[in-house]
Amino acid sequence: MPRIVPVLMLFVAALAARAQDVPSAEDAIAVQAVIADQLDAFNRDDGQAAWSHAAPGIQGKFQSVEIFMEMVRSAYGPIHRSANAEFGTLHGEGDRLVQELVVTGQDGTTALAVYTLGRQPDGSWKIEGVTLEPLPDLTA
Repeated sequence: MPRIVPVLMLFVAALAARAQDVPSAEDAIAVQAVIADQLDAFNRDDGQAAWSHAAPGIQGKFQSVEIFMEMVRSAYGPIHRSANAEFGTLHGEGDRLVQELVVTGQDGTTALAVYTLGRQPDGSWKIEGVTLEPLPDLTA
């Protein structure tokens, strides 16, 4: 019987840790608003607004709005010019949130975009990175 207590304690600790990986409704709304606002900014060619949603690490890596926008134009077509975005799974990874969305570019290209966002000292969420995986064209 004494062995059950440590195992039970580990189980409870694991459940508590898992519960922390489930984002609150407030965080989900905030994260999706940040992403949607950045997508809108890209569509308007408002580099400053798009840049404002990038985390300090991203801003430091690209050093200027112009360099950042050129990178997005060249490597993230469906995000740079999106026609539609459908939010999917949101989950926590430590002190970050990961939001998946299916984004369709104005050219019809569809991709799975996986955004990683980090909470900033002021409580806001900033985009720390995005991966883009092409999805098959299902219209053919």
